[in-house]
Amino acid sequence: MQVARTARATHAPHDLRRSVSNTLKGSAGNLVEWYDVYVYSVFAVYFESKFFSPDDKNATLYVWAIFAMTFLMRPIGAWYFGRFADRRGRRLALTVSVTLMAACSFLIAITPSVATIGVAAPLILLLARLVQGFATGGEYGASATYMSEAAIPGRRGFLSSFHYVTLVGGHVLAQATLLVMLKWFDPAQISDWGWRVAFGRGFHRRGVVRQGGQVRVAA
Repeated sequence: MQVARTARATHAPHDLRRSVSNTLKGSAGNLVEWYDVYVYSVFAVYFESKFFSPDDKNATLYVWAIFAMTFLMRPIGAWYFGRFADRRGRRLALTVSVTLMAACSFLIAITPSVATIGVAAPLILLLARLVQGFATGGEYGASATYMSEAAIPGRRGFLSSFHYVTLVGGHVLAQATLLVMLKWFDPAQISDWGWRVAFGRGFHRRGVVRQGGQVRVAA
């Protein structure tokens, strides 16, 4: 009995450090994931004219309708990736969902304007955002489950709470990106190319990959 208690006491600090480390890394990936979600709403007013004609009085309605439609895809993504994770593992499920999210952000960032490719521009935007909604639904459940399981008993509620903290943090990060741009650039520059940089940021930090029972933030 004494030996068992001593062994548990010896491993406890190590387990706590590993749990905190995995939580921080998982939270960082979740933060980037939700940045990709909210950068759309934060910069919508700046890229609207790149996907819809400035002469179209319904352009603003169309931009926000696309944003709303992504929510329809989230339960579908949650259902699909939930089954996928049970069969193939959460590591692969997270990898696929985060890769889809990053790829779509990159696609939006490089899509030519409506003046260049016509109606294809808003169609690409719609497709990219639908896929992102699908990926978000899948990532949310898989990452929440992982962070809960990675936390040690006695700290599970506290460490798991960072999943939601970083969800809100993604919105804050998107807002902070805009504030920094407004400090250094004028609105015309942000509308011209700055919003593309904002979307590109999400692509360069590719979420969370589970390797060897740990979480690694892929750069």
